[in-house]
Amino acid sequence: MNFRYPNRKSGPVQQRTQSFNKVDVNKSYANRGMTFEEDINHTNEYYLKIGKAVIHKKPTPVQIVSVDYPKRSAAVIKEAYFKQPSTTDYNGVYRGRYIDFEAKETRNNTSFPLTNFHQHQIDHMKQVIEQDGICFILVRFKNSQEDYLMEVPHLFHFWDQQDNGGRKSIPKTYFGEKAHLIQLGYNPRIDYLRIIDELFFSTK
Repeated sequence: MNFRYPNRKSGPVQQRTQSFNKVDVNKSYANRGMTFEEDINHTNEYYLKIGKAVIHKKPTPVQIVSVDYPKRSAAVIKEAYFKQPSTTDYNGVYRGRYIDFEAKETRNNTSFPLTNFHQHQIDHMKQVIEQDGICFILVRFKNSQEDYLMEVPHLFHFWDQQDNGGRKSIPKTYFGEKAHLIQLGYNPRIDYLRIIDELFFSTK
């Protein structure tokens, strides 16, 4: 299957077959083999089930160009185009506030490369902040299985400085100092709303 952005060169994307099954959020997700996205999706499903928040992964807008039907009961997309650049991964509402965040992971042990982001994503997150929305990034250092929540002003600082002789990455030590470590749990798997409560809804 080929995915292409309009007016941009892109190569073929490896075709994948995915199965979508009903998820039981009461089962244990202690398996560390789960991907970061799966951990977040199961967390959001748990939040939704208990009525705590409504947060979903944004669908990527795709224009289908060519479809093959190898079987009557199956269709295979052979070629498609991204209709527009994506913004962030997740959005929704929590305690009356708009929530918007991006989730990334890296195998780098010492820093988080800024190449994980694009300018249009940074612009979008800045617009969310200007409208008093809650915006942050979730980052997983895959090798150490450490998950962090970082408020986006910290990301903006490094992003805006990189073209003026600044770093091209955020040091992992900076995450330890300024971001918030999330301990993996049972249900929810990644309880990022606990940190949002402390940052935005604390009465202290």
